[in-house]
Amino acid sequence: MLSPKTKKILTGLGENIKLARLRRKLSAEQVAERANISRPTLLAIEKGSPTVSIGSYVQVLFILGLAEDLLKVASDDELGRKLQDAKLIIKERAPKRS
Repeated sequence: MLSPKTKKILTGLGENIKLARLRRKLSAEQVAERANISRPTLLAIEKGSPTVSIGSYVQVLFILGLAEDLLKVASDDELGRKLQDAKLIIKERAPKRS
């Protein structure tokens, strides 16, 4: 079961995909055909359905010219880097022998 916050994110993603399709003046049939998915699958994507495979989402984004946006996901993992840096232990080197 998805959390309400996760559902909201998926719904927003679906809405953004639909808006991108409409801005390009493409019909649902055109995008579905080009993405090699059914029209009901495209409509499920545009609603943010969690049951649609991520591959189908990516294929639709590719058709809309937006697949490169996925490379931005987690590219600037500020929290992860802060957590990693907090656990780094800096060891002092032993003095050189004379």
